[in-house]
Amino acid sequence: MNRREFLKSAGAAALAAGMPEVLSAGERQKSAVGLAAPKLDKVRVGFIGVGARGSGHVEQMLLLDGVEVNAICDLYQDLADRSANACEQKGRKRPATYVNGKDEYKKMLQRDDLDIVIIATPWEEHTRMAVDAMNNGKHAFTEVPAAITVDQCWHLVETCEKTQKHCMMLENVCYGREELMVLNMCRQGVFGELLHGEAAYIHDLRGQMHDLPRGTGSWRTWHYIKRNGNLYPTHGLGPICQYMGINRGDRMDFLSSVSSNSRVREIYAKEHFPEDHQWRKAKFICGDINTTIVRTVMGRTIMIQWDEQLPRPYSRLNLIQGTKGVWGGFPDRIVVEGKTSTEGWQQGRDLQTWYDAYDHPLWKKVASDPANQGGHGGMDFVMLWRIVYCLRNGLPLDQDVYDAASWSVISPLSEKSVANRGRSLDVPDFTRGKWQTTKPLGIVS
Repeated sequence: MNRREFLKSAGAAALAAGMPEVLSAGERQKSAVGLAAPKLDKVRVGFIGVGARGSGHVEQMLLLDGVEVNAICDLYQDLADRSANACEQKGRKRPATYVNGKDEYKKMLQRDDLDIVIIATPWEEHTRMAVDAMNNGKHAFTEVPAAITVDQCWHLVETCEKTQKHCMMLENVCYGREELMVLNMCRQGVFGELLHGEAAYIHDLRGQMHDLPRGTGSWRTWHYIKRNGNLYPTHGLGPICQYMGINRGDRMDFLSSVSSNSRVREIYAKEHFPEDHQWRKAKFICGDINTTIVRTVMGRTIMIQWDEQLPRPYSRLNLIQGTKGVWGGFPDRIVVEGKTSTEGWQQGRDLQTWYDAYDHPLWKKVASDPANQGGHGGMDFVMLWRIVYCLRNGLPLDQDVYDAASWSVISPLSEKSVANRGRSLDVPDFTRGKWQTTKPLGIVS
């Protein structure tokens, strides 16, 4: 019995005995729906993890007005120095660095000149670092996924509600040009009533196994050895959830998940590493491709796929189907009843009229900023620009802790479903019913 189940059981027993119901700490806290923190004249930032991903965030933040980088924490001195040097090269003061072990970030969190903390560390560290940041009075921004267990998801939610500090997962794909445009089209009813979405993270990352003794593959590869399910759902899922208004008028109700056999990483290890290498000795258990099906409370369906090893082109699918039409990504294509033929896709250069009509105003404003040197087609810069804008204007963020929890919880639930022959599992309602009255994400200008 997990923590949540115990609390529910204890509550039922207390009622039967005529005693007050036992409630969890989170259930006694104010909701974080629509959380808007006081305006910040200047956003003072600390970073935990400045390797491949975190160093990019530092460089992007240095391009934004009203941002001050005051502290950097990493396991390695050379990486911390690289980002600290980048600050000086941009004419900023050199931030303090913290490099004495895995818990050194806790010392950094005690500083009183930090408003937010950006976390770009291995997956298993995200929750504890975000929780510690919020408990130390800082807004927490963590790379994806925000959590890898159901209990960690609840821990993020309850800490955010208790502290009333932002907890946002940095799902950058929600700020891509295509995704923002499709969100705009959904809000304007181009596809009619939304019925079905398809999301994926299909990306051949076998090459990361060479990242030794340090680097992404040095820790990420162990997850394929220890876990079997959808290990990385949020890049494809986040935009689909925003299109459908998940946690804002609808929510994910239950899921079922299956995985294929695990084959390709073992083959890759035999072909690229010596016989006594740790990857040759490892037993990979994570299926080469996982498919998870979700049904929402309002009767919509979502297919979520994951594959980080099979030889195939990159794709997030990004398909949204409604009663009037459909958009599909990779490659971009569209069918809208009455405006295109339903016998074949409209794609390529023929899509320009759709972009002209529905390009998201946020993308048009920020992506053309001369400072935008962001990776992933510019979405990284748009995401960080928007975060800083919201913080400086006291506005709610586009993604909240409930999004972080519900998008991330697909991983542990898929693992449990896979282990039980695809058994259906309920998706927790992290909003505790607030999804019914929360408005869908609007089209901000």
